[in-house]
Amino acid sequence: MALKPQDVERIAHLARLELSAAEQVTLLGQLNGFFGIVEAMGAVDTRGVEPLYTPLSAAQAVSLRLRDDVVTEVDERERNQRSAPAVDNGLFLVPKVIE
Repeated sequence: MALKPQDVERIAHLARLELSAAEQVTLLGQLNGFFGIVEAMGAVDTRGVEPLYTPLSAAQAVSLRLRDDVVTEVDERERNQRSAPAVDNGLFLVPKVIE
């Protein structure tokens, strides 16, 4: 998936970045290089490969140190939300920032 200069302009606009023409050309090359790597990785046949939960498990036996999933703290939601400017049903309300 090769990006076009218009794609870089749109990405820069969405990210609120002001890029010079030279920066746009550089970024276009970098992004296309990145997507090329992603495509190459996607082409690798990984059927039968067991997923790793940590990279260390590929080199040595690693045992998981799991703890019991129990609540250890009291619910202090109301106290924590007292300083919030706006709260509704236990959720913080924030101003809309996306167009």
